[in-house]
Amino acid sequence: MRLERASSKAIKYAVMNWHYSKSLPAQMMSFSVFEGREWCGVICYGIGANKNINKPFSLASGEVIELLRVALNGKQSSTSKAVSLSLKLLRSFAPLVRLIVSYADEAQGHKGIIYQATNWYFVGDSVSCVPVLNSKQIHKRTFSSVHGSYAGKSMIKQPPKHKYIYPLDKSLIPLCKSLAKPYPKKQAQEVLPVARLAPSQEEGFDSTPALKLQK
Repeated sequence: MRLERASSKAIKYAVMNWHYSKSLPAQMMSFSVFEGREWCGVICYGIGANKNINKPFSLASGEVIELLRVALNGKQSSTSKAVSLSLKLLRSFAPLVRLIVSYADEAQGHKGIIYQATNWYFVGDSVSCVPVLNSKQIHKRTFSSVHGSYAGKSMIKQPPKHKYIYPLDKSLIPLCKSLAKPYPKKQAQEVLPVARLAPSQEEGFDSTPALKLQK
């Protein structure tokens, strides 16, 4: 398995075809995942929707970012290995980043098995509500941009998102341990989700030589 910087075309194709959100995040760093010569998708990092993502950890802006998308087609030998390798690359490309945050969406049946397998720290659940218009749930940012304030509108409580953190800076391990809680339990039948397969497409990707990493 090898990873390399992802092109914008690769990011768009992978997210729109292999991620449940079907939405492109504002990434600062994304990596294409290859199994041999087979392109398997992308892993994306960035600030995410929460501009104050650093504040709960008393770190500076830019020192905390989010793992935004794991958009893979199922042809990778190991999703957890792909995430681990992306974290190693991130250290090289973004040396100022000290902590990674990510969320496992219970609404999608996710408990965060990938994060548990790669030794992230579970720090609790975040619960939110979304506005409803004409019996349809709408993301808060989308609603605000189109309809203005959603204050006073009908709201539906969402299933929790399980929050995980991973320290790239080893000096933050004591902080992570102090915040850590027992992992959410997974059901016996739960397995890592595998996205539908699609033909590999080589054109449009970065021509930069791939960086090979060993586990």
